[in-house]
Amino acid sequence: MNHPSSAATATVLLLLALLGVAAGGGEDGQKRAAGVYIVIVQPPADGADTVAYHTCILAAALGSEERAKEALLYSYRAVASGFAAKLTPPELSALQKHPAVLQVRPDQMYHAVDNLN
Repeated sequence: MNHPSSAATATVLLLLALLGVAAGGGEDGQKRAAGVYIVIVQPPADGADTVAYHTCILAAALGSEERAKEALLYSYRAVASGFAAKLTPPELSALQKHPAVLQVRPDQMYHAVDNLN
């Protein structure tokens, strides 16, 4: 009866490990699944630091201020109170449960149509 050599076994294990990484498992897979979302929130109190307020909302959902600062891409304060953030599906779900969050939408690019030809 033939037994596979240890080199062949090691090669098979290496290939399986590489396939697992390529399939997007684990934390790296979650980061790849992250998307950018526009989050509209209740406005902060008058005179409050808008970026700090938005970071605080994100930190409550993501578990730390450091992760919130990494996820926060832009704070909106002129027309509406909100921010753009890069979130994984579990982070998005946690953020949507925050009482200050009014609406969350995926970021989309729109193009103007020019019919003046």
